[in-house]
Amino acid sequence: MKKTSLLFLFLLFSALIQAQTSWTKDQQAVQQIVINLFEALSNRDSVSLKNSCTQDITLFENGSIWNADTLILKAITLNTATDFKRSNTFEFVSTTVDGHTAWATYHLHSDIIRNGKQSNVYWLETVVLQKVNEKWRINVLHSTLIKRT
Repeated sequence: MKKTSLLFLFLLFSALIQAQTSWTKDQQAVQQIVINLFEALSNRDSVSLKNSCTQDITLFENGSIWNADTLILKAITLNTATDFKRSNTFEFVSTTVDGHTAWATYHLHSDIIRNGKQSNVYWLETVVLQKVNEKWRINVLHSTLIKRT
């Protein structure tokens, strides 16, 4: 009986793991827009950043409310470090697509070098996207800082 129960739990766990990593084409498209946004931040590319967002994007960042211009100012314009490098790693928890609206929750880990100092930052974030002219755009981003080292 124990072996049967353990086998059942193993199979169930395996199925759950497989289900979490099998994303549909639409879900992957949504996730790619999120990745593109942070790639634009890494490259300090305000044009690509704006292409990932709706015109009226709202960002909830550590208790503050930002728009695209605030994000560009804080993350790109004021970021003048010549040695700046940022790499991002994503673990998508869930991604849902429903018509012209989608939302995704993910863990974001960023390794950042700036002014000779390296930091590692971990967030839990949720985005809401809208399909605008047949392209996904981020409309809301809510970010919770988990850890900074």
